Amino acid sequence: MLGTSGGPTVDRDTIDIALAERLVAAQFPQWADLPVRPVDLAGWDNRTFRLGDTMSIRLPTGPWYAFQVEKEQRWLRRLAPHLPLPIPEPVAQGEPDEGYPYAWSIYRWIEGRPASPDTIGDLTTFATDLAGFLTALRAIDATDGPGPGRHNFFRGGPLQTYEDEARDAIAQLGDAIPADTAVQILDEALGSDWSGPPVWFHGDVATGNLLVRDGRLSAVIDFGTSGVGDPACDVVIAWTLLDGESRAAFRHTLGVDPRMWARGRGWALWKALITYAEHRDTGSKRVLDQIFAEHAAEG
Repeated sequence: MLGTSGGPTVDRDTIDIALAERLVAAQFPQWADLPVRPVDLAGWDNRTFRLGDTMSIRLPTGPWYAFQVEKEQRWLRRLAPHLPLPIPEPVAQGEPDEGYPYAWSIYRWIEGRPASPDTIGDLTTFATDLAGFLTALRAIDATDGPGPGRHNFFRGGPLQTYEDEARDAIAQLGDAIPADTAVQILDEALGSDWSGPPVWFHGDVATGNLLVRDGRLSAVIDFGTSGVGDPACDVVIAWTLLDGESRAAFRHTLGVDPRMWARGRGWALWKALITYAEHRDTGSKRVLDQIFAEHAAEG
């Protein structure tokens, strides 16, 4: 079976502990006796398992996600020394085997719980810590870094890539949202281009990729959609997690100008629109309400 990129696909349900155990035993026999255990959030783009007490296994679930393996193996070690918080540390790269068609990775395990209102102590402190991390990431030399492409679903490139999807979702949702406002926000985002040099961005600054210990941001994981280009996509967290005060602190600390803010809001709008149109998920509706309210306040 072929995926959208022409590569093979696998049934996500077959990517289980038994497969992970077979892959480790076949390719890394030195770790074959270590237990493989599930984690709280196994993931969608990649299935993650615990390997012993100090490592994790990360298995891509589709061909586009498999493009990310070599990128992470190459770049994470170079990024880590320049960042104020831990990021995943590659230990080994596995190859297709045991009927599984993709390259895969073993990483050092990083302790922490996913960010949420229950795990974060002070949201404004969390927001400024995150902005500090992203500022440090953007300051790293981007020479020869991976630009937008299939490996990261064109993050770092222009939002025009997803314009048709966003407009189709607005039309599909009809009176369920303030369509005129949605179109205005989208147009503002599309009318703002990145004119600076390419910089490093994470690409998926979401709660599941932000780890918390003792109430503070403690690590940033999953750099699969990372790359170099326009960092506006990293601003989406302002509407998916943050609120008025913490959102303002995040924007100020990160130094986001109005044009980048508009692009970031456009990225947040696109994702919330297509998710709500497909699933009518209450979480996506909450994000849309945040976007519309914040935009109205600015107006």
